[in-house]
Amino acid sequence: MTKKKVTKAFNYTLDFKQTDFREHPELYRVGVGEQGVLLVEPYKSELLPLWRFRTELMARESAEAIYEKFKVYLHEKDFVGADMARKYLQMGFTRARRYANHASGKKYTEKEDDGKGEQKSYPYSQGSIHKGNEIRPQEEDALTSEKAKAAAIFKHYWDEARQNPDYLQQKKEFTEKYVS
Repeated sequence: MTKKKVTKAFNYTLDFKQTDFREHPELYRVGVGEQGVLLVEPYKSELLPLWRFRTELMARESAEAIYEKFKVYLHEKDFVGADMARKYLQMGFTRARRYANHASGKKYTEKEDDGKGEQKSYPYSQGSIHKGNEIRPQEEDALTSEKAKAAAIFKHYWDEARQNPDYLQQKKEFTEKYVS
């Protein structure tokens, strides 16, 4: 009998409304980037209320609170929680940068028609079929705006989290235990 290989890819086929990943960490996959950040419970409910990036002050308070939760999860040997907190820090950075670069929050223009009678919409992922849309011009103050400052705060804490030795060790142990 051959052992079924478990992949590292994030599994979007799970019933996220019914799955408690604290009780079932074996179902969790780190995936790529921020995958699952708005799906994985109970962490979404614990972290999303802390996540804010509208102003520099809000971003600092938010990033500090999320980083504190990150440390608590590590202390409790809850890798899934720690990884989700890391993802919220990453998402704080990426979303604040998006708004620093483009005040509308939209990086791409929308094309009227893709030749098939369907309107092209903002591409939400790297794999989007709409990646051919033109990139909007970057804001003049993209490197100095309030959102840029918010992004820098989240980037600092995100870097701290992903380089944390306890996090790296728990990630290694988690992978060895659940991802073969």
